[in-house]
Amino acid sequence: MLTVVDHPLLKRALTTLRDAATPYGQFRQTLSDVSAILAYEALRSLPVEETTVQTPLEETTGYRLAREVVVVPVLRAGLGLVDGFVRFVPEARVGHLGMYRDEQSHEPVDYYSNVPPQVTAARVFVVDPMLATGGSASGAVNHLKSRGARDLAFVCLVAAPEGVARLEEYHPDVPIFTAALDRQLDENAFIRPGLGDAGDRIFGTT
Repeated sequence: MLTVVDHPLLKRALTTLRDAATPYGQFRQTLSDVSAILAYEALRSLPVEETTVQTPLEETTGYRLAREVVVVPVLRAGLGLVDGFVRFVPEARVGHLGMYRDEQSHEPVDYYSNVPPQVTAARVFVVDPMLATGGSASGAVNHLKSRGARDLAFVCLVAAPEGVARLEEYHPDVPIFTAALDRQLDENAFIRPGLGDAGDRIFGTT
């Protein structure tokens, strides 16, 4: 299921991120703000359980998260979306998956994995700014399922219809959260209109 998060502050921030004139420092800070809005929506369905808390006046019922949260960024650009999740769930565990896109086949190539064993019982959020062909997203979900993860969601900044279709075809149980569903992929498998290479713009390597 695809959710395009609709929020006026998100629309304004996304415009800043799309602007080629936005310097990388501002891009990075704006992406952190955007990740918080996306995380807020993606975390909405987290299960909670009752607990008790002592107020200054009396004991009352409160709530705590019923399951652990694991955030897994796809390196390197996915690192830019982690802050939004740990802002709300500072106790979240963070794994890392290293994948890059082969420039000829446009398919993902794995090069690194460090995933906490708690993914088997946690709500797992795979984060990557771009959902283009869907190859990296599907590969990341495949890898995490092979490690025992069963409750996953994919969170991105911008998605292409082709990537959404591929992820939904191979992993219909994984909901997708995005700030924008763009028009299409071009002949080089870049999202149009897109916002360029998110990793380069986050880390100033353009």
